[in-house]
Amino acid sequence: MASADPFDSALSQTLHTPQHPQIDISSFPPHLSIHGMLPAPLQQRHNSVELSQLTSAHSDLLRRLNPKHTTAHLNSLISLVPDLTEDLLSSVDQPLAVRRCRQTGRDYLLCDYNRDGDSYRSPWSNEFDPPLGSGGGSGSGGDGAGDADGGDEAAAAGAPSDKVRRMEVRANEAFDVYRELYYEGGVSSVYFWNLDDGFAGVVLLKKVATPGTASEGTWDSIHVFEAIDRARFTQYNLTSTVILSLANTGGSDSALGEMDLSGNMTRQIEMELPAETEEQQIANIGRLVEDMELKMRNLLQEVYFGKAKDVVGDLRSLGSLSEAGRDREAQREIIGSMRR
Repeated sequence: MASADPFDSALSQTLHTPQHPQIDISSFPPHLSIHGMLPAPLQQRHNSVELSQLTSAHSDLLRRLNPKHTTAHLNSLISLVPDLTEDLLSSVDQPLAVRRCRQTGRDYLLCDYNRDGDSYRSPWSNEFDPPLGSGGGSGSGGDGAGDADGGDEAAAAGAPSDKVRRMEVRANEAFDVYRELYYEGGVSSVYFWNLDDGFAGVVLLKKVATPGTASEGTWDSIHVFEAIDRARFTQYNLTSTVILSLANTGGSDSALGEMDLSGNMTRQIEMELPAETEEQQIANIGRLVEDMELKMRNLLQEVYFGKAKDVVGDLRSLGSLSEAGRDREAQREIIGSMRR
């Protein structure tokens, strides 16, 4: 028979033994609680378990809320539990924000992978905004930890090495063409960072259609990948997320009413491809992202939109009930005459 968890046994003996004397918690100083009575190792494990459960609960809650307002919901949760800021920002996919690079004047997308504290790195200039030395980057982002002495920005934020940075520049140029061909507008950004046995990166694409009008839509796609070196081959692990939001506020001359259709989808794929040069690496990443976007777009259109259309068609009719009743009556008469 398996032995009981020593943590659970110690916690039970410490807090729940009937012979344990009653303690007046109100007499404790405000900064202490009953959890402070636990031995240090048990206290640390207990705190980590609580934080893990809180993170799981918050992520589960966000999945049940409107993805269109994920950013507002995430900020509300962070204000309630500041200790979970880094965990939530790194684990929750939210609609992408756009910022303009001060050096090049080109737009780029913000995410946790180009963040260092409150600063974000531009893929066009490789500079942080606001600069890390000005105190804007006081924490750690998705691609490295900040430097307290405010030294070199690239080293401070764990920016890619020269080789990986060259591939990052080429990838941004390639996906800028991809964005124009497939989306005919929008914004794209690519960020790379180093791994011990290869490199990793994220491809971001955003398109907003007819903003500020009665009908509008937003497409955000986030493709996070790892490229692990395997001699002459490279193993790619790709995780893709699409966040889609469609809304029709129903203008004054619209008889269709209002509609708000939002959701997200995540898919993963692993593949091993030959890659001996930097150009081959960029081509492989582009092919994987392109194929994944096509699959997810078709799945959204055929399955999700098709099912939503069937449900709405069964629940709502543009014609009046009297017209529908006359049509059913005429149909019954025709069927009855055919049986005679």
